[in-house]
Amino acid sequence: MSFEGKRLVVVGGSSGIARRIVTDAHAAGAEVTWAGRNPAALAEPGVRAAFADLGEERSLKALAEEAGEVDFLVSLAAAPANGPVVTLERDAVTRAFDAKVVGPLLLAKHFAPRFREGGAMVLFSGVAAWRPVPERTVMATTNGAVAFLAEALAVELAPIRVNAISPGIVDSGAWDRLGEAKAEFFRRSAEANPARRVGRPADVSAATLQLLANPFVTGSVLHVDGGGRLAGNRG
Repeated sequence: MSFEGKRLVVVGGSSGIARRIVTDAHAAGAEVTWAGRNPAALAEPGVRAAFADLGEERSLKALAEEAGEVDFLVSLAAAPANGPVVTLERDAVTRAFDAKVVGPLLLAKHFAPRFREGGAMVLFSGVAAWRPVPERTVMATTNGAVAFLAEALAVELAPIRVNAISPGIVDSGAWDRLGEAKAEFFRRSAEANPARRVGRPADVSAATLQLLANPFVTGSVLHVDGGGRLAGNRG
């Protein structure tokens, strides 16, 4: 795919999937702005780093004003609020919804007037919405909300296209916190997945760029999970 002459804004993430999307889009010719709460962590050759906090509308308005006209916008920030429901703190729940739902909605508010013809947004959901497990209730709910948000925005902002990506278990660096247990977790995840492997950032990046480029897909959720939402359903 060629993104020559296209302007892309990516919001959220400081490594893994976000970085791969940024570098792949830049390699394909796009002019890329990568925004997050810590711009210093977003350094990539040829890519502009900017500040954005999905919990602070003023920063999103400022980002849109600085970006000017754009072709594409990707929002993939997350602020997980995991744990038993009886232990959840309201502030953590609010941050989770700001990152996944409210923030992307406000990005749409401020960027919608700035999209050029053929413009598109991609929001990030996740497999937890389709396979909820204990202590991930907030994650499942916010990811599910993203799917409906993409549908609603696709209708309201038409002809701007809005879609969602739902990744499964991806070796993006996020699971490194498991330490030595990571390898066994990935082994079990791969064994359960119909694709028989875990994902890589390149898998998700390719799907994201395809959604941005395809002019006849909108209001859809693309599951890039190796069939993870179907894991265990072997007939």
